[in-house]
Amino acid sequence: MSGRYDTADRAGRAEGIKRAAAAVTAGELVVLPTDTVYGLGCDAFSPEAVVRLLAAKGRGRAMPPPVLVPHARTLDGIATDVSDDVRTLAEAFWPGGLTLVVPMQRTLNWDLGETGGTVAVRMPLHPVALELLEATGPMAVSSANLTGRPPAATAAEAKEQLGDSVAIYLEAGPAGSGVPSTIVDGTGGVPRVLREGAVSLAELREVVPTVAGVGEEVAP
Repeated sequence: MSGRYDTADRAGRAEGIKRAAAAVTAGELVVLPTDTVYGLGCDAFSPEAVVRLLAAKGRGRAMPPPVLVPHARTLDGIATDVSDDVRTLAEAFWPGGLTLVVPMQRTLNWDLGETGGTVAVRMPLHPVALELLEATGPMAVSSANLTGRPPAATAAEAKEQLGDSVAIYLEAGPAGSGVPSTIVDGTGGVPRVLREGAVSLAELREVVPTVAGVGEEVAP
């Protein structure tokens, strides 16, 4: 049976995070609030747990989950060849609604799916998410919904979709913005927006003027 904890209650939050961290360590799935939408998460370094996450969503290996981290400095532990532009974007928008696609460290013992040697990384701006990440380290986290259905606005809505495939649900009321994060590909010479969401292209260009929008051609 799944457990659901109200993180608005002090005791419920402490117990919920404790139980969620233990579930992640055991290779199980948890639902957690973020500043964008609710996430379905697991230990990023457990291939078996990642398989469970993808199966719970009804998704294949061709759509690997992003990784949430507790600190910006964690980026260098899981990524390599991080450009100055990517670092500037992380400094400006982390914690927050920006996901950065970067080359992954190939020495890491993990399997997120068919990543093409990259990993999508974000530091969320939500106290419950950050508290859990502090306890677990990097987590593979996708939106808490079945593939093809809208992201859940609450943990209760997530449970309606995901049921007992999830061990622990952390409830924190309606999701932050309800808008998914903006995704920027930082693997090339010029950062390119793959999906515009919580952070606008205009905001990105205030920090790194060369950021390319979705579908824009980049001069060689």
